Amino acid sequence: MFIRKSTVLLAALAIAAAGCGTSTAESDPNPDSPAATTTPTTAAATTTSTEAPTTTTAAPAFPVTIEAANGAIEIPARPTRIVSMSATHTEMLYAIGAGDQVVAVDAFSNYPPEAPVTDLTGFAPNVEAIVELETDLVVTDGDWDGSSMGALTELGVPVLILPAALNFDDVYSQIERLGLATDRVAEATVLVAEMRSEVEEVLAGLPESAEPLTFYHELDATYYSVTSETFVGHIYSLMGLANIADAVGEGSFGYPQLSEEYILESDPALIFLADTLCCGVSRETLAERPGWDTLTAVQNNAVAELNDDIASRWGPRVVDLMEAVATAVSELVQN
Repeated sequence: MFIRKSTVLLAALAIAAAGCGTSTAESDPNPDSPAATTTPTTAAATTTSTEAPTTTTAAPAFPVTIEAANGAIEIPARPTRIVSMSATHTEMLYAIGAGDQVVAVDAFSNYPPEAPVTDLTGFAPNVEAIVELETDLVVTDGDWDGSSMGALTELGVPVLILPAALNFDDVYSQIERLGLATDRVAEATVLVAEMRSEVEEVLAGLPESAEPLTFYHELDATYYSVTSETFVGHIYSLMGLANIADAVGEGSFGYPQLSEEYILESDPALIFLADTLCCGVSRETLAERPGWDTLTAVQNNAVAELNDDIASRWGPRVVDLMEAVATAVSELVQN
């Protein structure tokens, strides 16, 4: 996810156009799709999609056409040489069993460990290198330089642009579309069903709270945060938490830089650190900041150290993020 500030700015631009990840490097955020049923959880009313996946389990007959941010993309034959330019979509491809069809991934795709990492980057794609791989499908989350994805299309390489999700329906939709694109429909259907079930289980297990607990989500040590407009912010909302960044995040595209004074005055009940890998921030280093040892979250040991990568991607491991948040909430409420 890093150079951190650059990532925040790129993420903001992405949201503005349509729509952080780490690896001692960086990642991305944006939007996409529909469906839902309500599921009660904590004090705040929450919603999440619980409908059965709509995709069929029959193998697609190629060519197939996939709706993406860059239009209706036709994939003429089952792809066997996929290049993923997005860490999130790399995780999705492997989760649906399409890993053996992937020949290269970008420099930030550090999960799963067997992914064929290269020095490719979605922010400045090397069109020539991608073509030389005899690529038959490119998956990315944005046309970051405004030209490379179009150049690949003109050269006959199908490109699926799937921007960062804003909610779980977007996540499920992207998994299903990747399943259709890679001839992994059945696997994608199973994964979506499993994720729906796991999300509902986490939400159902949250403890009751008299009123929504306030929280601060830290992207880096210069106090960049997220609002409820973002996917991770949406997760916190589903879990009945109140985001202190929402009150001051207008015009920030979902990624405001808070002031230290504002954070201290807000005195959040919970603090979530999404800068542990990139920046070495921990409960201990947080408490050493002037005045921070007086915060309610610090005094109650309600500071959760998150995995930066998981906290900045909208792939299958998002359930792990929810479980980490749920653990922090439960420990605070029950102690």
